[in-house]
Amino acid sequence: MVLSIHIKTAMSVLPHKRRLLSQLTNASVSRRRAALFDEEERRQRSLVGRLEKVEVRYEGGPLEPCTLMMNRGISTPHDCARHLSDEVVGRAALAEVNGELWDMHRPITAESCTLKYLYFTEANPFHANKAFWRSCSLMLGAVIEEAFKDEHYVQLHSFPSPNVRSGSFVYDVQLPLDAWTPSGGELRVLAGMMRRLGQLALPLRRLDVSAELALQMFADNEHKRRQVPSMAEQSETGNRVTVYRCGDHVDLSRGPAMAHTGLLGRCSICAVHRVQAECGPLYRFQGVALPNGLLLNHFAFGLLEERARQLNTAGALAPGGQTEAEPAAAAV
Repeated sequence: MVLSIHIKTAMSVLPHKRRLLSQLTNASVSRRRAALFDEEERRQRSLVGRLEKVEVRYEGGPLEPCTLMMNRGISTPHDCARHLSDEVVGRAALAEVNGELWDMHRPITAESCTLKYLYFTEANPFHANKAFWRSCSLMLGAVIEEAFKDEHYVQLHSFPSPNVRSGSFVYDVQLPLDAWTPSGGELRVLAGMMRRLGQLALPLRRLDVSAELALQMFADNEHKRRQVPSMAEQSETGNRVTVYRCGDHVDLSRGPAMAHTGLLGRCSICAVHRVQAECGPLYRFQGVALPNGLLLNHFAFGLLEERARQLNTAGALAPGGQTEAEPAAAAV
């Protein structure tokens, strides 16, 4: 679905390749990144070599504790959940492996480990909620790229480290638009696309890649290219970057993210603000959502929407603020 925007296509030039942005299309760039993701994922799997078993001690409910024998470097918390129950597969947002927050689709590398699942319905769902907010931003980036089709080349910039108290999840985007104020109908289009993405229940797949490959993945996005080196420097090896894939959409994030898009419940895209950043003008997309299965009456959700319309000054727009891509921002 194409947003009803009619402007001249910007003739900007990417400094690192001297290519006209008008020669790029959102769809072709997404396919290229997805292909690189798949190729690297296959390469990393081929390095596992001889299969070794890992003893996984499941604990923490809602089922009785048990021990699973899984494949080290291949099996994920999601694979473990499939041996437990469909309820865990469908509801678990995140995992803890030996007490460390762990993506549901990230292979377990320890020789032995304890495994616990985190849910949105817990008494204190702090980590699950942060993963949810981060995942909503990742999904919003995918929706924005798709919404503008190939008429206007989209360069995603970044989103702030998740803070539910800020009132909205966010994505900052560079668009070839001088002065765009979306209509209520256009905001509803974006929200509808978010909900349809949720209905697909696509896994949010994590992959740690070299800085060199990340630069190749984001060769057509000047903002991401600038962010890759600083992210790599903050990694344990000094040369690794974490990317996530949702469908054909690939993006940078420290993570962790929730298990799949089907955990998105009620969702609204509330505002788009034109803001000024160090790199120039950006459009800040803001939304609010609830995890699937959590209910709120119309009046209460309307209050959340009203707050989400106000400019969220988190991250790069705040004095000393940080985004998911900045070196000083810890993945929490």
